Amino acid sequence: MLTTVIICAATCLVMILSVLFFPRIRLGRLSASTFWIVTLVGAAVLMACGQVDMRTLANALTSDTAVNPLKILALFISMTALSIFLDELGFFSYLASAVLKKAHAGQKTLFFLLFAVVSVLTVFTSNDIVVLSFTPFICYFARNAKISPTPYLAAEFVAANTWSMLLIIGNPTNIYLASAFDIGFLEYLKISALPSLFAGAVALGALFLMFRKQLSAPIEGSAEEVKIKDKPLLIIGVAHLAVCTLTLAVAGYIGVEMWLVAVCSAGSLILCVLIASAIKKRKPVELVGVAKRTPYQLVPFVLSMFVMIVALDGKGVCAAIADFFGAQQPILVYGATSFLSANLINNIPMSVLFSSIISNMGDGAMKAVFATVIGSNLGAYLTPIGALAGIMWSSILNSQGIKFSYLDFLKMGVFVAVPALFAALGGLYIVFA
Repeated sequence: MLTTVIICAATCLVMILSVLFFPRIRLGRLSASTFWIVTLVGAAVLMACGQVDMRTLANALTSDTAVNPLKILALFISMTALSIFLDELGFFSYLASAVLKKAHAGQKTLFFLLFAVVSVLTVFTSNDIVVLSFTPFICYFARNAKISPTPYLAAEFVAANTWSMLLIIGNPTNIYLASAFDIGFLEYLKISALPSLFAGAVALGALFLMFRKQLSAPIEGSAEEVKIKDKPLLIIGVAHLAVCTLTLAVAGYIGVEMWLVAVCSAGSLILCVLIASAIKKRKPVELVGVAKRTPYQLVPFVLSMFVMIVALDGKGVCAAIADFFGAQQPILVYGATSFLSANLINNIPMSVLFSSIISNMGDGAMKAVFATVIGSNLGAYLTPIGALAGIMWSSILNSQGIKFSYLDFLKMGVFVAVPALFAALGGLYIVFA
């Protein structure tokens, strides 16, 4: 057990250090993020040292269950591809621009409108896609308007990582935890709705208090003019996303697995775009953009962390943690510990670990699952380590020349994330009362 714990702890520590100090490595023209390479090496070391039961691992990767990590990855990658396609057409920037043009009353109106748009889009796409799409636009708009981008960047990031917990598809951590405990789309929504509403309201209020002075300054510029590149393709993309989301909602009732719905939707979109491009005699450049931007690095990252959890579970570590946590107050215990743990090992591996821990407890498992869902989403804006979205967000800001240090992130997290966490957990108490 000790050897397994040491290897896993060292891997997580090196991963955090890599994110903070050497997030990417370059070999000539090629570059890659280091976080998944570190975890891949850690998983390889575990297997080489005989700390992983290979038969158990093989059974987990080939099992016909919802918790199979390959199915979960297929679901997330497919949903991400649908969202990226819309972004390639300029859909998200167009919506943002349309909203910003309505902000004639000043920065406060603009702030609330942006928070609302990001929240709605996050619910139906994912937090990562919204962060990647909106961050450069906000930076550009703020420069043109001659205003500070900080309140809007914070609002975007907080909204994306708060409302991402409303639906299963909003965050890969939701997908993993819900799948691990056979929670359907609508069942998930019934429980997550009130905590999401509470957290969203508190987070918005805390953000406004935090930036109210900056939001009093006048807007001297104007919004960027954004046009849709191809309206017929946009209709195809929006239709696929809408049908996919609706089908996911009823998948459990018609006996179809969610990963299959998402994969078929992505496959159908690709086929339709290829046909439309052939008719117009043009290259499917949007699909090329999707292929380039899809976060494939999540595949080795999630699989590597899954190997570590199999190793820890096989050595009895997860059962020991479950015994230590106990069954008393699962909402508070699992909500707080998952929130903090996400900022030690990132929210995806945290969710994989906690799913194994929860599987070793009896009564209160469902409460623990949703408390962990809350921690995995809201923990994303306590520190940049909390989620991949935070890592990507910080990287974009650096490339735009905007200073937002680790300490600045932590200040925002303490002022906003902590109240939002307790609001969400309070909502969860009411749901299970």
